[in-house]
Amino acid sequence: MAQLTVGDKAPDFSLSGNDGKKYSLKDFKGKKLVLYFYPKDDTSGCTKEACSFRDNLSLIKKKGAVIIGVSPDDTPSHEKFITKYDINFTLLSDESKDMLKAYGVWKEKSMYGRKYMGVERTTFIIDEKGKLSHIFTKVKVDGHTEAVLTALAE
Repeated sequence: MAQLTVGDKAPDFSLSGNDGKKYSLKDFKGKKLVLYFYPKDDTSGCTKEACSFRDNLSLIKKKGAVIIGVSPDDTPSHEKFITKYDINFTLLSDESKDMLKAYGVWKEKSMYGRKYMGVERTTFIIDEKGKLSHIFTKVKVDGHTEAVLTALAE
């Protein structure tokens, strides 16, 4: 899959959320969508990122945006994560990794010299018309929510 760039039409998707509902891109037409991809529920960086978005959800909503998190974890894993940390937005489960691949975030990673496939922490802001307005790659959790809020204000 070619790397997505700002101005591209966001790839469509159809995934189950933690609430059991199916979600697709058209469900967010007319709204800004903060779509963030993270590696794994209940790990330190992913928890910190989710909690930061949770704590700033009212500011994100004030900017006319909705936030959705996506990882390859299954729905029961998302449910536990949401309950444990009182996450107040939807998490989508992409066990097939089709959406992760469509958005170009399923990549070869390396840890301690071992190579493996995993999610590169990435956030996309999709405008009201379904186009990519901002892309944050290789996200560092500290300061990320603030950068997203700044981008939403543009």
